[in-house]
Amino acid sequence: MDRLLRLLIGQFIQRGAITFTTASGFTFTCGDGTGTPVHARFTNKEAQWRLLFDPELAFGEIYMDGELVMESGSIADLLAVAMDQPAWTPRWTKLHGWLRYLTRSLRQFNPRPRSRDNVAHHYDLDGRLYSLFLDADKQYSCAYFESPDSSLDDAQLAKKRHIAAKLLVEPGQRVLDIGSGWGGLGLYLAETCGADVTGITLSREQLQVANGRAEERGLSASAKFMLEDYRDVPGPFDRIVSVGMFEHVGVTHYDTYFQRCAELLDNDGVMLLHSIGRSEGPGFTNPWIAKYIFPGGYLPALSEVLPAIERAGLLVCDIEILRLHYAETLKAWRERFLARREDAERLYDARFVRMWEFYLAASEMSFRKQNTMVFQIQLTKRQGIVPITRDYIMREEQRLRMIEGRPIQRLQAAGE
Repeated sequence: MDRLLRLLIGQFIQRGAITFTTASGFTFTCGDGTGTPVHARFTNKEAQWRLLFDPELAFGEIYMDGELVMESGSIADLLAVAMDQPAWTPRWTKLHGWLRYLTRSLRQFNPRPRSRDNVAHHYDLDGRLYSLFLDADKQYSCAYFESPDSSLDDAQLAKKRHIAAKLLVEPGQRVLDIGSGWGGLGLYLAETCGADVTGITLSREQLQVANGRAEERGLSASAKFMLEDYRDVPGPFDRIVSVGMFEHVGVTHYDTYFQRCAELLDNDGVMLLHSIGRSEGPGFTNPWIAKYIFPGGYLPALSEVLPAIERAGLLVCDIEILRLHYAETLKAWRERFLARREDAERLYDARFVRMWEFYLAASEMSFRKQNTMVFQIQLTKRQGIVPITRDYIMREEQRLRMIEGRPIQRLQAAGE
């Protein structure tokens, strides 16, 4: 068993330096010796067999179960080396990959009841968990780092500003926020841009927080959040925005999604879609992520998204690729989470904390070392709606900065 483990892992790990100690005490090192060395130890033989049989699923499982222990370095350091290899997955896992690709439509089939269950699995966790590592506005999506020394809070504010600039939101316009989370973006658009925002979510936990925040800030009349599926919300809207929700739609529902957006969007409207994606062609969701973190989720390739946009009759006005912004966001989340590890263990347990640590580390390294990115697609229904050069984005951002820097009068509902 030890020799087989050394042979197969040694064939896969060609860069970096990882030392493994097996359950029987046998130690071997893989890689070319470059970089900072890391050392991991297996606590039992069953974990070793599981890793060899299905590494994409078992790697995270044996770490969260305490069957893979880091002797030097962190799990993030180990993942940084493992995910930086010439081949992104071991050759002996090809059969698993083909089977997962062939069955991906079934795994991503997300009718309304299943969508609600999938959302609840991740977003209806104890709200205190997210407060441990998110920024003050609880933005749970890619931040926008305008400079390397930007704080997480500044970068998340810059993200909202960047999106608002592309939407060209004007006072009084009706804005639909699909997947509104804890309400931060919707509240920004209502407060800073003067928009009439409708936010929809499938998370009861997020809904309660978002409406509570709107009430606290005197924005209940202009920022309303509802428990609603995008397929059922009535329109029309002058602007549509969706940040970090499209990853939960499922590839078999792309036509439905964009056709519904086209129905909801006014003829002179603008839509901005912000989603994680993959720089290569179509693939499948990592099985560990699908089982423990985001059931029903999938990161699309642009080649899967653009045809559905075209079939819906929408026009692509702008596409921006954010490459390492999410890596920096995830790094900040991971560091903040681990700094409050004991608080997280009190909320759940040590196994949950290791699971969450693995999730944040693996996600970060998928952006740093592999093909994961974020895309922003700006859409309209006809030509001439947005300016013909992109410099308007910077001008809008500067205008919004000026509004952010001065006190904002509370918006009043009719009759007040």
